Amino acid sequence: MTQKVAAAIIHGMGNQKENFAEKVIQLIQEEAKKQLKLFTNDPDSQIVIESVCWADVFEEQEEELFQKLVVNEQLRWMQLRRFVIHFLADTIAYQPVKVGKQNYERVHDKVKESLYQLSKKAGETAPLCIISHSLGSVIASDYFYDLQAKLSVSDLSPLEAGDTLNLFYTLGTTLPLWSLRYHDFDSPIHIPSKKLNDYYPELKGEWINFYDKDDILGYPLKNVNAEYYKAVTEDRAVNIGNVLESWNPLSHRAYLTDKDVIRPIAQGLIHTWRTINDK
Repeated sequence: MTQKVAAAIIHGMGNQKENFAEKVIQLIQEEAKKQLKLFTNDPDSQIVIESVCWADVFEEQEEELFQKLVVNEQLRWMQLRRFVIHFLADTIAYQPVKVGKQNYERVHDKVKESLYQLSKKAGETAPLCIISHSLGSVIASDYFYDLQAKLSVSDLSPLEAGDTLNLFYTLGTTLPLWSLRYHDFDSPIHIPSKKLNDYYPELKGEWINFYDKDDILGYPLKNVNAEYYKAVTEDRAVNIGNVLESWNPLSHRAYLTDKDVIRPIAQGLIHTWRTINDK
């Protein structure tokens, strides 16, 4: 009986749909299957992937705002304003506030739901990989920081509690920009989790940050400060997108389907599976 590996994909800014991750899941599974079929008769089930779609938390309010202020007032540049509302407003709406259960917690509930599903499908102690794009990397960082800051998390499996967090892939991250929220931005999340050794002492973990130099929203992480320099395994520059995207800011939307991103992620998942299953 083999131990499966779990992965969650968290999207970035914009009006994403529930099926946003279909293509990237397919690409990762296809890449992983090429090697896993050499070691197991059931390669399709060894890497379990769930998507985290949090856009609907804001979608209704953002669309209502667009109709009231743009459509009804007949403002110019309507489609550009729609873009601004659905992208820029995400970053504003996600800001944590101290009153009641606000959007910060509602977005995190989406992550929690997906980790629960992964725990059921891959096993409560399955090694966990997080793949996050753009604002999704901020959400992932916040979510696991909150978990790691707690001494104990009741009623959660080790996977759901982040104890088996092993791989973190940030794609076109805006995390350095969010560092400006804090006077001291010197507490990155631990990759791997400090508790991973309790389950898989043979795993070392990695945090690879992919960025394209043409992407104005994606940045390196290691030079943010000394703590991030130690926490992030590698800042990896990639040239992503097709001929219409790879040389300009449109590259920001192409990370999740680019082979130079997909292949290393698949390799990380395969290496994890082979290590814990002694293959």
